[in-house]
Amino acid sequence: TTTLTLSLPPSLALPNPNALPPSTRASLSSLGVLLTAPLSTHNTFIFRNVTAGSYLADIACATHAFAPLRVDVDLVDGAGVVKAWETYRGNEWGNRGEGVPLTGDGVLEVRVLGGKGYFSERSKFNAFAILRSPMILLGLFSLAIMFGMPYLVDNMDPEMRAEWEERQKSNPINSIMGAASGGAAGGGTGSFDMASFLAGSAGKKEEGG
Repeated sequence: TTTLTLSLPPSLALPNPNALPPSTRASLSSLGVLLTAPLSTHNTFIFRNVTAGSYLADIACATHAFAPLRVDVDLVDGAGVVKAWETYRGNEWGNRGEGVPLTGDGVLEVRVLGGKGYFSERSKFNAFAILRSPMILLGLFSLAIMFGMPYLVDNMDPEMRAEWEERQKSNPINSIMGAASGGAAGGGTGSFDMASFLAGSAGKKEEGG
């Protein structure tokens, strides 16, 4: 049998491993075998009486995630030889990743992946973000066209305005709108004039004159 030690060195993601909760535990599992070890005061997990075989070393922690390891323990001349590689969930067991070297005292260092986040930060109210919405921009553009077009028509050159009104009368969209308006009001088709509608009150004054 062999004694296997996993160590948690300080890193940018975990400057102080002593701050880990005491419930942090490491497991060494294989087919029909499950070994567990608590976190010691030296930030290590010690597995004793490990027999020869291939194991998955994983650390369960409530605050941080760690890279799992594939650990192979072989007996050579009665002495245990340990080799380890980084792996991940869903990886084929025969597909070995990056090798993890043993330190001088035969310890495997486990790499921390980062802190775990269980809650998402509530987004703050941002009026500018609402105005950048495509639906809001489309609505504002439609309102600008609706209220700004009559003023543009009133300020048109008379000849240009007459030409524009003729084009609007021949527009098939106006015929469709006129048919819908006439059907709803009980009138005939083509009773709605888009040009006169967009001209607004100015068109009414000219007709009255």
